[in-house]
Amino acid sequence: MAQPISLTFAPRDPKRELLERLEQAPAEHAAALLDSYELLQELHESGTFGLVRGLLGAKDKVLEDLSAGANRADSMRALRNAIILTKMLASVDPELLQGISLSVAETFGNKKSIPPRPPGLFAMLFGFTSPDHRRGLALILRLFKKIGCRLNTQTSECGDTR
Repeated sequence: MAQPISLTFAPRDPKRELLERLEQAPAEHAAALLDSYELLQELHESGTFGLVRGLLGAKDKVLEDLSAGANRADSMRALRNAIILTKMLASVDPELLQGISLSVAETFGNKKSIPPRPPGLFAMLFGFTSPDHRRGLALILRLFKKIGCRLNTQTSECGDTR
C-alpha cells in the first residue's frame, strides 16, 4: 500500500522577504532610482520642496482663503461657465473644430494676409458666387439665428429651423 508523503512548509517570514526584496531593488531598478534622484535634486533646486512645506504648514489658512474665494458669486459663475464651455467643446465634432481652427489660422495667422484696402461692394457681391463662401456664410447665419432665438425670452423652444 502507498505511503502518504509528508509535506511541511517552512514558516514564512514576510518581514525577511521584504528586506530581501529591498536589498535587491537598487540593482534591479538602478536607472529608475537615478532618474528619481535627479528629479528630487531639480525639485530641491527650484524651491518646490520649500513651497510645499510652506503650504503644508499654512494649510488651514490656505483652505480658509480658497473656500472664501470659491464662495464668491463671480467664482461660482466662472466655474459654471467653465463647465458649460467644456460641454460645448465636447459636443463639437473634432474634425469640424479642426477645420475651423485651420481656417482661423490661415485667415488671421499672418498680418500680411490681411489686404491693405477693404474689398469693394462689387467684390463682396461677387464672393457670393463661390459655394464655399455661401457654405461658410450659411453656417454663421445659422449660428446667429440660434443665438437670437436663445436670447428671445418670449420663445421657449428653438427648433432646428434652417
